[in-house]
Amino acid sequence: MENILLTINIILAIILVILVLLQKSEGGALGIGVSQDNFMFSRSAGDFMTKATAIVATLFIICSLGLTIISRGELEPTTSVIDKIEENTDEAPEIPENNK
Repeated sequence: MENILLTINIILAIILVILVLLQKSEGGALGIGVSQDNFMFSRSAGDFMTKATAIVATLFIICSLGLTIISRGELEPTTSVIDKIEENTDEAPEIPENNK
């Protein structure tokens, strides 16, 4: 189950990166999106790309949370660091007093 979710998570991450890179940039700096020549279609394409990005991002987050929950079940409970220090102080040797 964990391997299947991990594979889906990687695929969703790749799709999410591609969708973000394909979107039209607001500032026009780094976007690879639709040019201004096709202004009639760029608005509808932008709406579709925005919705698709939001859906894929939501699925990616849900998949990541699922992976975290599944892998957390395999962790062994550990003791606190403070408990370990208290255990070690009980076993510490005592310092002998100087005899004069």
